[in-house]
Amino acid sequence: MGTTGKLEEIMMDWKTLAVIAIVTVGWRASISIDHEIQLWESVCSGVVLLIFGWGIFGYLYRMSKRDTSWLISNKLAQGIAISVAALNLYVLIYYGMRWYTLLEGTEVSMPQDYILRNVRYAVLVLAYCGIIWATGYLRKMHDNYMLVTKDIPERRIGGAQEALFRVITDERTVIVILGTAFLWRAIISLDKQIALWECMCSGIGLFILGWVLFGYISSLAVRTTRPSVAKIYQGYAFALSAVNIYVLIYYAMRWYSLIYVVPASGETLVPLDFVLRDVGFFVIAIYFCTAIILAKYLEKASVECEYLVKKEAAA
Repeated sequence: MGTTGKLEEIMMDWKTLAVIAIVTVGWRASISIDHEIQLWESVCSGVVLLIFGWGIFGYLYRMSKRDTSWLISNKLAQGIAISVAALNLYVLIYYGMRWYTLLEGTEVSMPQDYILRNVRYAVLVLAYCGIIWATGYLRKMHDNYMLVTKDIPERRIGGAQEALFRVITDERTVIVILGTAFLWRAIISLDKQIALWECMCSGIGLFILGWVLFGYISSLAVRTTRPSVAKIYQGYAFALSAVNIYVLIYYAMRWYSLIYVVPASGETLVPLDFVLRDVGFFVIAIYFCTAIILAKYLEKASVECEYLVKKEAAA
């Protein structure tokens, strides 16, 4: 194993990820001693998060281009890379809006605002760490199963549960979900404002989608017989749960500001605020929809991995 391989092993080790999580908590705790988050502190936090996220995306993209006869591993790498890119775009939009309000001095905060922002930042870092952990096991499988898999038998069509799985994870279902999300946000933004009930519907929709996906992928981790595949499931399910917690806190703060803060304060919004919030909603929807597609490929990977192990044992 060369220097690059050793560095990859170190970065994907759970101890390194634990250190990253501890450093994140320490950093956010130290900048919040005065119960405020200054512009330079927010810039440092955002830039580090963006470098972290796009670095993960770059690694996954390169992995998806590696030569291998086990093509499903490339599909998995591509899917996770797309989900990371969606998360990165959301972070970019959020911090762009956040820095603008801090720079203009127009931000009005809710009570204990800094605590909730720290929790949101921490769970985003944990989401990235979960993806890194899952990627480590995907890389091992990618490198280990350099076998011809064209003779893998098709899965036997099961009962109602299998049929439901096929419908949910079908690409056309994902297109319908994304199309609905786009039309919904386009319609409610015609007046260039997002009312409280519209924001509540958007948030509840994401809650349901995110937690249902988390439950389903967690169940797949229990059902699979291959430990390596189970680790990928667990890592991505952990990342999903972190994003779900982030969405929960974000919308709780958003609803509070719409009910109590904005009407009373006359807070100045970011130019094209409603457009940026629509894009942010849409990329989170893309993140969840990518998880739907990944569920299908992970299920297929579990079956193929079992077949390859048996094939090696019989050789």
